[in-house]
Amino acid sequence: MLAVLSPGQGSQKPGFLTPWLDLTGTEARLRWWSALAGVDLVRLGTAAGADDIKDTARTQPLLVAAALLAAEHLPMHDVALTAGHSVGELGAAALAGVLPAEAAITLAGVRGREMAAACALEPTGMAAVLGGDPDEVLAAIAAHGLHPANRNGAGQIVAAGSLDGLDKLAAEPPAKTRIIRLQVAGAFHTPYMAPAEAALAAVAAGITPADPARILLSNLDGAAVDHGRDMVQRLVRQVTAPVRWDLCMRTLADLGVTGVIELPPAGTLAGLVKRELKGDGAPEIVTLNTPDDLPAARDLIARHGMAPSHRPTTQFRVVVAPAAGAFARSAELTEGETIRAGQVVGHIGTRQGPVDVTAHQNGVLTEWLAHHDDPVAPGQPLARIGGRS
Repeated sequence: MLAVLSPGQGSQKPGFLTPWLDLTGTEARLRWWSALAGVDLVRLGTAAGADDIKDTARTQPLLVAAALLAAEHLPMHDVALTAGHSVGELGAAALAGVLPAEAAITLAGVRGREMAAACALEPTGMAAVLGGDPDEVLAAIAAHGLHPANRNGAGQIVAAGSLDGLDKLAAEPPAKTRIIRLQVAGAFHTPYMAPAEAALAAVAAGITPADPARILLSNLDGAAVDHGRDMVQRLVRQVTAPVRWDLCMRTLADLGVTGVIELPPAGTLAGLVKRELKGDGAPEIVTLNTPDDLPAARDLIARHGMAPSHRPTTQFRVVVAPAAGAFARSAELTEGETIRAGQVVGHIGTRQGPVDVTAHQNGVLTEWLAHHDDPVAPGQPLARIGGRS
């Protein structure tokens, strides 16, 4: 199984889009998207300096545009899974078919402007806490009135909140940790961003999303999301909620992902995956930064991706697990029965209680892919539904 990852803020580098403008149609596409985002994406991706592209209002649409541009040159129909980090989730949602590219760019523009405005209301910041015992790190963050904004796995938790709280955390670091102050405008993914969440929600309410065409992981809890409206709500909530990239990587491992491509500007997420998913089952990774990297990315998809189907008369859709736990099939359902959109086909038994598994299209239950009482991971295929096109 192959995953395509879309990076978040902090991964950008001056001039990183320059080589992509040599490809036919790229500059025109960026100028169109610039009109939607309210920033000059061509200048930002080619001529702007580091301080210029560090501005939240500019960085966020630039990163989403970069991911979508590069993905246009990949055989995405053979990709099984997409995921993004922070604003990268907008790119991942577009690549999964939930949002049109134009909607993703527009939302990134709104998100960036509104988060920048929220940062200006009160002095706040972020700091990476590297190493240490995770429980002790989280306790220290809470003790200083801070929030765990990013839990990135590989021994990295990002604290966010008041500058005074960050100073105290640096003065009294948890055992065996190193603290690095991040050069960001404010406390992203915390309650300080509430005004930005409200503004983004008002715009997102006008979007009509589609259900994902492939597995799409959420930063909220690492779960696979199989309903478009649910994903849009999660994208809005993510502005104030922590980024659980650690749980996304756990799902990659649970699903047995064997190949990973990180879209430009690539390197950060590939590094986290490499440090977290080690050993015999470690996925093969390609960092896609320039058009020169496209042959390696296409080769990885050819070897780890899904085989394309040339039988258009019957279309199949897979129902996936929304959470981790024990799967219980609906007793009255058997293979060959007709089911309707919204029908409950089973439950996942979790520590918090049962979670419904629902079908999101009408069709025929052609095959159970998981047995009764099987332990399942978020995103794991449970049943196949067929329908005539």
